[in-house]
Amino acid sequence: MEPRARGWWLLCAAAALAACARGDPASKGRSCSEVRQVYGAKGFSLSDVPQAEISGEHLRICPQGYTCCTSEMEENLANRSRAELETALLDSAHALQATLATQLQSFDDHFQQLLNESERALQDAFPGAFGELYTQGAKAFRDLYAELRLYYRGANLHLEDTLAEFWARLLERLFRQLHPQLLLPDDYLDCLGKQADALRPFGEAPRELRLRATRAFVAARAFVQGLGVAGDVVRKVAQVPLGPECSRAVMKLAYCAHCLGVPGARPCPDYCRNVLKGCLANQADLDAEWRNLLDSMVLITDKFWGPSGAESVIGGVHLWLAEAINALQDNRDILTAKVIQGCGNPKVNPQGSGPEEKRRQGKLVLQEKPPTGTLEKLVSEAKTQLRDAQDFWISLPGMLCSEKMAMSSASDDRCWNGMAKGRYLPEVMGDGLANQINNPEVEVDITKPDMTVRQQIMQLKVMTNRLRGAYSGNDVDFQDASDDSSGSGSGDSCPDDLCDRRVSKKSSSSRTTLTHALPGLSEREGQKTSAASCPQPCASLPLLLLSLVLSAARPTWR
Repeated sequence: MEPRARGWWLLCAAAALAACARGDPASKGRSCSEVRQVYGAKGFSLSDVPQAEISGEHLRICPQGYTCCTSEMEENLANRSRAELETALLDSAHALQATLATQLQSFDDHFQQLLNESERALQDAFPGAFGELYTQGAKAFRDLYAELRLYYRGANLHLEDTLAEFWARLLERLFRQLHPQLLLPDDYLDCLGKQADALRPFGEAPRELRLRATRAFVAARAFVQGLGVAGDVVRKVAQVPLGPECSRAVMKLAYCAHCLGVPGARPCPDYCRNVLKGCLANQADLDAEWRNLLDSMVLITDKFWGPSGAESVIGGVHLWLAEAINALQDNRDILTAKVIQGCGNPKVNPQGSGPEEKRRQGKLVLQEKPPTGTLEKLVSEAKTQLRDAQDFWISLPGMLCSEKMAMSSASDDRCWNGMAKGRYLPEVMGDGLANQINNPEVEVDITKPDMTVRQQIMQLKVMTNRLRGAYSGNDVDFQDASDDSSGSGSGDSCPDDLCDRRVSKKSSSSRTTLTHALPGLSEREGQKTSAASCPQPCASLPLLLLSLVLSAARPTWR
């Protein structure tokens, strides 16, 4: 017989003997000798089961009256009760983790699919419509989509600067293509770049894309990151070990009734709640910040809709690019004249071909793809599940008592109150560490909070600040977690003069440091875009004030 099964048989035998010795109805009228014969037939010697009448002075957890549990049995049952509660906690956490992970995967797949479809639409339509203009700008287009993906997946990119760099590179390439008969050295192109703000060579497309993309990508990225952080917090907190005082209390709750020969007495409801509120006091302290996070995630889904919403913008990047090239072709003559006026007459290229005008293509008019309804369905499901999970941490004691601890359905004279069968009189404690100072069942030191839980509370604050900033269209990647404000935007200034580290946009290795990578950003990509990275969420965040990423060398393309 397996050791575990043997231990249970011994426990049953001990409880039955204790019941028959007291004449308890649970013995069903059997004498102790009859009980011993039943268990003897199953291969147990009489020495395996202690006499029911032994004193309980050796017990260290259970009441020290007459007992049928040896010290070894009590110790084994204490270890088992702790393991069973830890397993129940992990099971509950795994269920919530699975829900969050499924949501994260679904939203991540959808947002990346939108961006992939936009790039495919560009590759399908632009070559035939723009000819050599597309060929010259193809690398800039590829780089833009690659950087948009990196930004969405957690790279340390300043999105406005990324877009500004793209338009500057594209203008240089396309202006050269429009004027192959001219020599355009780097200093001339630098002059062109300085004139770009006033010239608006691409019309209103850069400004419109900047305004909409910063809001849409920030909202999508923050929401998916929120799902990742929430799942990570659940995973780490579920692994916090139970303390020794909790282990004693859980043993007394779950198995001392067996040792006293009343195995049929189930724990009184309020008794069970007090034990688990004491055991899970630190976990309950997550409640306030957990609710703030989930509320912020539900709120930011409002930013997924409309002309500036995530679905419309992420899936329609190519529309603004087509509009920009159309504008460049329409404004070509005026643009050339103003550039020559501001930067001088460039030299003629003796090896260059004629002007591009002869090969110029017509306008490209693209229609926005109507929504499929996929995102609407995902958001509806996510809102329901996030709201259901809001009270997860403070509902754990009641849920575990009901589902895992075989709690009695009512508090009456027949339930187990920790000492005997009878009513449980103490009041139920409140939630959280501070409310356990007078817990009658678990001795809790309220002056020593669990540091793992405190760190996860800080992570929740950081992510909530990021979500609140994203709701306003601001990219709050680096902010003091103790700051309750929604943070600074992705503009050209830093809050409270915190920018003690500025990253040059000329250096892609520093500009694309990974700060909170999403699932799917491979290690290879991380190494390619950053000399140093940190896992999701960034391990260095807890109390550090990190700088916002700024640069201002290129035109702003307002």
